[in-house]
Amino acid sequence: MENLHQEPLIAIAGATGYIGGRLASRLTSEGYRVRCLVRSPEKLAGRTWADGHNVEIQQSDMEDKAGLAENLKGCGAAFYLVHSMVSAGAEYADRDRQLALQFAEAARDAGVGRIIYLGGLGETGPDLSEHLASRREVEDALASTGVPVTVLRAAMIIGSGSASFEILRYLVERLPVMITPKWVSTPCQPVAVRNVIGYLAGTLAAAATTGGTFDIGGPEVLCYRDIMRIMAEELGVRRRWIIPVPVLTPRLSSYWIHLITPLSSDIAKPLAEGLKNPVVCRENRITKLIPQELLTVRESIAAALFKVAGHQVETNWSMAGPIPGDPDWAGGTVFRDSRELNVGAPASAVFRAVCRVGGGHGWYAADWLWRIRGWLDHLLGGPGLRRGRRDPEMVGYGEALDFWRVVGYERDQRLALRAEMKLPGEAMLEFVVTPGAAGQCTLRQTALFRPRGLFGLMYWYAVVPFHYIVFRGMLLGIQREALQIAAKDFAVPRAV
Repeated sequence: MENLHQEPLIAIAGATGYIGGRLASRLTSEGYRVRCLVRSPEKLAGRTWADGHNVEIQQSDMEDKAGLAENLKGCGAAFYLVHSMVSAGAEYADRDRQLALQFAEAARDAGVGRIIYLGGLGETGPDLSEHLASRREVEDALASTGVPVTVLRAAMIIGSGSASFEILRYLVERLPVMITPKWVSTPCQPVAVRNVIGYLAGTLAAAATTGGTFDIGGPEVLCYRDIMRIMAEELGVRRRWIIPVPVLTPRLSSYWIHLITPLSSDIAKPLAEGLKNPVVCRENRITKLIPQELLTVRESIAAALFKVAGHQVETNWSMAGPIPGDPDWAGGTVFRDSRELNVGAPASAVFRAVCRVGGGHGWYAADWLWRIRGWLDHLLGGPGLRRGRRDPEMVGYGEALDFWRVVGYERDQRLALRAEMKLPGEAMLEFVVTPGAAGQCTLRQTALFRPRGLFGLMYWYAVVPFHYIVFRGMLLGIQREALQIAAKDFAVPRAV
């Protein structure tokens, strides 16, 4: 154990993201010392690996080169897993290039030995999609300051919670007949997320990977039509009829993906554009440098579905992106709907009931109204209710709960949600649990809305009549759930 603390640190930029969170878990389990560079440290609260003695969590701003260089000091290698597509919208390519250059300069100034980057497969050339072209630009920016860069290029990553997997699953689950673009016949070499993590972690011990660019993929090359067929078989649904037509553009495809799946059109569009490019490994040197058992597409899908069914999804695509935090409600018109209820159950039971809101559990009252609101939001380009939640019981800072985002979390005390639905203003929903005497507590539920313009005022007054049904019903529903939880937790087993 003494040698463990003498080894150089491994930095991970993007440790709160889909790949970064899983990689950090893997590296810590293998005994590496890991420094997580994150914008919001609160996002890692509750991750079992984040409490380990070999983990440092460092708040870091990717746009602050001096601060970033300070945070990278002492690191022998740095994984760069930052992607702006979720947060920067149409400007993501420029932002990604700028952030990568800033990181490379900071790594050089800090004396980092090497940078490791996960990019995208695809032939170079004028026909490369903007998404894949952006990945190439990031590679060039990272290598521009002389720090050796290891690049792993992957095609579709199949794993529970990945954007590609969610698109596939929702399309196949919901559509018995699919009118698709021509890209359903494009060859692709998918790779399981566990194999991606295996390759990333393996580069640290494989010195020959330093400064190299490697294609990574699974053992099969399939077209998207065949991948959809396998998904249908693993889901246990009837055969899906796929009809390709030449008139569907990436933009139209992105709108369709947004309508059917939880992904917004801003995220779906670059992904849809990338589907036109064949993404097949041109070489397999990595398989000899970092040998591992590669999962087939069917095995990858089955493993992902098993994780989803067992509520064991480690990370989700929706976790990425900045969290604005609690809004500053000072100044301007702020409408408030506050309700309070005494509950004859311990604070821990009440808080557990609060944390079950959203996803498959629903919102305790008037679920039909929530579904209508979710459908309207999705139609307007918002997330709707289809993002669901990662786990039916547990929540953490930064996680999505349908069209809300967790922006405040204090165990057994407070849960604050910020609305990400399409609204003419800002909205927040907060639950505060205050312990009382003799195993009782008080639950206060507060809805806040700051309108934007005349339409915002009109919106508030239009929904006020539904508040008694929705918010009062939710409060009573949480009370019922908390009493059931308390009764179960304190039930005395009967003798047999």
